Amino acid sequence: MRDPYEVLGVPRTASQDDIKKAFRKLAKKLHPDANKNDAKAAGRFAEISAANELLSEPDKRKAFDRGEIDAEGKPRFQGFEGFGTHPGAGGGPGRDGNFESFTWGPEGFRRGGGRAGAGTAGFGGIDDILKDMFGGRGPRAGSGSQFEPDEFAARGRGADVTAETTISLSEAAQGGTRRVHLPNGREVEVKIPTGLADGQQIRLKGQGMPGAGGGPAGDVLITIHIAPHPQFKLDGNNLRVEVPIALYEAVLGGKVRVPTLDGAVDLAIPAGTSSGRVFRLKGKGMPAKSGRGDLYASVRIVLPDGKDPELEELMRKWRENKPYDPRRDMS
Repeated sequence: MRDPYEVLGVPRTASQDDIKKAFRKLAKKLHPDANKNDAKAAGRFAEISAANELLSEPDKRKAFDRGEIDAEGKPRFQGFEGFGTHPGAGGGPGRDGNFESFTWGPEGFRRGGGRAGAGTAGFGGIDDILKDMFGGRGPRAGSGSQFEPDEFAARGRGADVTAETTISLSEAAQGGTRRVHLPNGREVEVKIPTGLADGQQIRLKGQGMPGAGGGPAGDVLITIHIAPHPQFKLDGNNLRVEVPIALYEAVLGGKVRVPTLDGAVDLAIPAGTSSGRVFRLKGKGMPAKSGRGDLYASVRIVLPDGKDPELEELMRKWRENKPYDPRRDMS
């Protein structure tokens, strides 16, 4: 990968806030969902995500600036500079002809040759050199000057990947599966559990960005949104629905069909029911760990379309002979 500073377009002196702003600006521009006709968008987005993951973590950023890891977060071995360039250096002949040699193999660093080269030219012994090179860490106790390979690895957990998806109310109530397109260009199949609430997250462990230096991968966090339903409205675990009834049903009473998630059921309307009255259908709401919610049905009186002379005449007689004020309790 290219230099992460170059990828995000920030100088090496950039603050953490500057890095965050640069990433957000590029992420908005290069997000695959905003570039569906550009086959390379996913790759560019993955590149800026990786650059941000490295530079947004202070320890990784410092390790990269010191040259200890590369742009992909992998450890980088640079060797020893200056050894043997002048008499008395730890890796070359000393004034008395003694010298030390250093080898790297399956068993790590080994020191060989004559006695340890003392610091005649500003250098300490090999143990001190190794401590300086690797952040003050010396060899393991009892191992002489041998270092295990894993002591050079800058291991780190990969970044989490976040995404959002919208499901129907029926999917939220009954569960199911759905394929979700991630910002890094991947697609994952997500299992929707029964009774999922709006705004809840589903975590897919180990399916996020890969870790640095062989570290564990991050997770995928998917926020679930529930699409509006043409009839039902969510109210926590409960559902609300409006049921239109005829004028004669409100006056005389009767049975009306009410929709539920499990199919329509009969609701008995008492005689003399006013518009806005609410009926509770127990256990007909959304499933949840605490138990299934209820369905609240509010009735709304609907007059017939068009003019009805007989109904108008009846209402005139009613107004004259049996007037009443439904707003008498209003201030």
